[in-house]
Amino acid sequence: MNRKGRLHLENQYMKLAIDLAKQTVGQTSPNPVVGAVIVKNHEIIGMGAHLKAGEPHAERHALEMAKRNAVGATMYVTLEPCSHHGRTPPCADAVIASGISKVVIASMDPNPKVAGNGIEKLRQAKIEVEVGVMKEEADQLNRVFFHYIRTGTPYVTLKTASSIDGKIATTSGESKWITGEAARLDVHELRYEHDAILVGVETVLKDDPLLTTRLNDGGKSPIRIVLDRQLRIPVQAKMLHDNEAKTWIMTTNRASLDKITQIENKNVKVFVLKNESLAIKELLQVIGKEQVTSLLVEGGGTVNDSFLRAGKFQRLVKYLAPVIIGGASAASSFSGEGIQLLKDAPRLALLSIDKLGQDLKLIYEKKEE
Repeated sequence: MNRKGRLHLENQYMKLAIDLAKQTVGQTSPNPVVGAVIVKNHEIIGMGAHLKAGEPHAERHALEMAKRNAVGATMYVTLEPCSHHGRTPPCADAVIASGISKVVIASMDPNPKVAGNGIEKLRQAKIEVEVGVMKEEADQLNRVFFHYIRTGTPYVTLKTASSIDGKIATTSGESKWITGEAARLDVHELRYEHDAILVGVETVLKDDPLLTTRLNDGGKSPIRIVLDRQLRIPVQAKMLHDNEAKTWIMTTNRASLDKITQIENKNVKVFVLKNESLAIKELLQVIGKEQVTSLLVEGGGTVNDSFLRAGKFQRLVKYLAPVIIGGASAASSFSGEGIQLLKDAPRLALLSIDKLGQDLKLIYEKKEE
């Protein structure tokens, strides 16, 4: 087979591995999403994906399917096989023991516990290793994991739903519903994919939201995080009582100790941050230590502005409805102090545009710091 034909087949098999991994987005945290495919004599003899932290990795699922046929076969895997003992044994050891003769890898693992060690272990065992096939697609798939490993803080997605002119409510405060049903359902998919969702206390006071994932076929709900400097959240707020998901309150030493006790008695975790202004940098460091790898910000204009001015977001998902609201005092997607100089405003890359009913969904990405 010529080089062009070989590359086509490699991409075909790696694409299948990537597609397998895509199906698990939102359920493997704090681990990466990984897919693996084993091929022998141009036939697929094994495949698998990592389903959940603590459970077997993709390579082991694929090897279990291939069994003894794995001898002399080629494995296509989206991420470098691990070489260390974590919740599960090293996958590199399992690949070596199986008799696999070649491993094609899309992305190297930036985790210091792996970081090339898996590849080196395979090569020392005389297994041929090829790296970088469909790397860009695989890297994008694990952008959350890579960011978390590099920074120790979650990958932050800002979500806004607004009119064409950027309004999230009318001058009277009416906001339900600016976008249509298809866009609102898509937001629940977003919630499912994230470890945590964040709002400001004003949203709780105004809407008393549940902030749960409500999909037709179910699905986990993210940890609910509320920014509340003075702990103004009502003790009777729905999210403090429903037990549908964990709830964390981020407050400061302005909060009453009695109120903290009241809320913690409802099985809610209260974090008292050092910075009285609830600095976004400190917030992300705190929840990063709690193994929150991805955060969806569904706050109002002031909360969005805090993340914007801190420069602490990686992605913006904007739902745009075909309606014009107007009004100088109508709430906007971003308010607060804003960016003072245009040169300091982040320039984003438009990744995709999708039509959801009559609404548009635009995804932008900010360059990593």
